[in-house]
Amino acid sequence: MSAPSTYVPRSAAARWLETRLPVIGLVHSSFVAFPNPRNLNYFWTFGGILAFMLACQIVTGVILAMHYTPEASLAFSSVEHIMRDVDYGWLLRYVHANGASMFFFAVYIHIFRGIYYGSYKAPREVLWLLGIVIYLLMMATGFMGYVLPWGQMSFWGATVITSLFGAIPFVGDFITHLLWGGFAVDNATLNRFFALHYLLPFMIAGVVVLHIWALHVPGSNNPSGIEKKTVKDTLPFHPYFTVKDGFALSCFLILYAWVVFFVPNYLNHADNYIEANPLVTPQHIVPEWYYLPFYAILRSIPSKLVGVLMMFLAIVLLAFLPWLDTSKVRSANYRPAYRLFFWLFVVDAILLGYIGSQPPEGLYILLGRIFTFWYFFHLMIILPLLGIFETPRPLPASISEAVLGPFGASGSAAAMSARTALSPSREG
Repeated sequence: MSAPSTYVPRSAAARWLETRLPVIGLVHSSFVAFPNPRNLNYFWTFGGILAFMLACQIVTGVILAMHYTPEASLAFSSVEHIMRDVDYGWLLRYVHANGASMFFFAVYIHIFRGIYYGSYKAPREVLWLLGIVIYLLMMATGFMGYVLPWGQMSFWGATVITSLFGAIPFVGDFITHLLWGGFAVDNATLNRFFALHYLLPFMIAGVVVLHIWALHVPGSNNPSGIEKKTVKDTLPFHPYFTVKDGFALSCFLILYAWVVFFVPNYLNHADNYIEANPLVTPQHIVPEWYYLPFYAILRSIPSKLVGVLMMFLAIVLLAFLPWLDTSKVRSANYRPAYRLFFWLFVVDAILLGYIGSQPPEGLYILLGRIFTFWYFFHLMIILPLLGIFETPRPLPASISEAVLGPFGASGSAAAMSARTALSPSREG
């Protein structure tokens, strides 16, 4: 949990504020003095990277909304106006559009890190559930944002995805028509998606606050998967982890800048530079890359209703990982069998993404069904059984032992003294 605040106001104004609204003390205890496990690696920096990306997306999105026109006959041309006539409009759009891909790239690393190190296990179940809520809101926000340019892929992607709700018995048609605002994807649909796309990022920010709050109750997990026991196991968040997060963010921004300035359209579909035409269907309708694994699951099921249910189940099952994984050991570093199946699961998810980008024909259909089967088999069968039959490696007694060896800091200090005593004198 958050460390007791050691913040001492130095001015009369600061003391006055602290006695009435101790916000500076709260920030100090949560982001300066907050004790973190000393063995956190660079995979833990993606939380800060994601916070930065959310702020970046909100700021660029608000500015773009000032120039965008959410009207079916004007939306496409308003995007061209932003690109050509607005000062640095091209930069704002490329930062925002590619920022969505970088956001999902970072969140997938964040999720797989949590799965590998067992960060969903008690007492962090609520933290994990809030993370899945954020992920679902991100998926909804990204999908609605993809529709706004009102190109061919935007229009037909919206048509295909929203039509899926029609497969739900009894309420499917009602939900579909509610999303459309009529009987087909048209101007009312565009207005709805624009309003929701503008609203949802602020909802994400609210859930992120809860996510951070839930993190500060038990504290961060760590690569060893064992809890902090002594002060020697921890380091304050600042300066140790602020510097580390800052370095990782700088490296991430270099990659982000390279995409924006050198390959800004690499992840975009060429058909989306053609204005939406309800009378002309693109040859292959594919969603953005970060939806492709779930799109492959949807297409692998012959029944439309079952396909929709399995697609949503693929996401919902992730929320139940704290209960599907029956092992008492968190970190895959001490679970050799789990580590093997984890990497098979990662490869399976990547291959599902590739299959989702290919036309649904021939060998791709068969492979999609195989990879879909393995996805659910891993989560529903292998994960629970591993906790029963796997023999984990012995855990270290503490985080300090995992970092410094069995003798801890004292052993390390003793070894240093011994080396100093045995080294030849440099005097004389």
